[in-house]
Amino acid sequence: MPPCRTALIYSPLLGNFSYGDDHPFKLQRHHLAYDLLEAYGLLKLPDMEIRDCRPISEELLLSFHDRAYIERLKEFSASDQPRADFSYGLGDADCPVFKGLYDCAALGAGATFEAVRLVEEEGFQIAFNLAGGWHHAHRARASGFSYINDAVLAINWLVARGRRVVYLDIDAHHGDGVQEAFYDSDQVLTISLHESGIYFYPGTGFEDEIGEGRGKGYSVNLPLIAHCDDALYMKAFDEVAYPLIAAYNPDIIVTQIGADTFRTDPLTRLEITTHSYSYIMRKLKALKIPWAALGGGGYDLMNTARAWTIAWGVMNGVQLNPRLPRSFMNKIAPLGYPNRVLLDAMHWASEDDRNLALSAVEKSIARIRKSIFPGIIGRYGPLV
Repeated sequence: MPPCRTALIYSPLLGNFSYGDDHPFKLQRHHLAYDLLEAYGLLKLPDMEIRDCRPISEELLLSFHDRAYIERLKEFSASDQPRADFSYGLGDADCPVFKGLYDCAALGAGATFEAVRLVEEEGFQIAFNLAGGWHHAHRARASGFSYINDAVLAINWLVARGRRVVYLDIDAHHGDGVQEAFYDSDQVLTISLHESGIYFYPGTGFEDEIGEGRGKGYSVNLPLIAHCDDALYMKAFDEVAYPLIAAYNPDIIVTQIGADTFRTDPLTRLEITTHSYSYIMRKLKALKIPWAALGGGGYDLMNTARAWTIAWGVMNGVQLNPRLPRSFMNKIAPLGYPNRVLLDAMHWASEDDRNLALSAVEKSIARIRKSIFPGIIGRYGPLV
């Protein structure tokens, strides 16, 4: 069997930007993850490459985003003064305006494009952009820490080349911007497992959001209520996402693999650990479908570093020591991180919470199997 060629997309220039000291989205998490990858020896594997990237092109930007919105983004990015335009979602607490904002967002989007390009054109089986996954950006509005929707732009390029794509989003937040872009397309199957919009941002992503026109049945949402644990998360993936991906059998999978589902994340109420996260990474790798992965959310910096290290290890077929490397522990100790382990034991929520979450996930699975499965499984066939 030929070796699995992988690429890690990484630009040190992203460290030049900041959303602000008090903002939960910390760009330095990419550097923390990079340090952990290095400590595990995952940056010098024989069949991997580290690739830099360029900012996304204007042509690709305008394949989804409104020109007037992009011009305003550039204008504010160049300003030395605080600016705001709430009609475009710019300048509020979630999407602050800062010097170099456009350059930061365009570089992150360019890294995602480079990931899919390497898989599409250069024969890489897997490419991973730590700085990708800004899935809340809309056509003419910033939202949810996201200014440019990198996944949409990259997928648009693939679709223009005749490729069929699965977009899988396991971030705790619904991938609303990506769903919006492909809601009427049967060339992109979007699947999002996320915390329920009943009480959680962005308030979308319910089972009845299934697409429209040619895209009816190609938008799949599995909302999870608070305290969904490892076993329930794996159940949701195994009974909905995995069979749909296998049946659709895309030319490429694009995943948003945010780590804000973890039980110690400060912004969410799910109870996922690295146990179910690594399980999903292994299942995706086993599909042997060309794969571009995007980092996504994660507001506990060590959780994010651990998750992305696990993902990169799986992508490269490397078994990692469950204890963090001593060199890395020595580096993080002065920063106040007490972490000692990479891998968590499987976690079960308390009985009452778990029963409620189990009932909710079973109802969601049943609804999706009724509304989505007949079309996808019926048209493309079951997993063989």
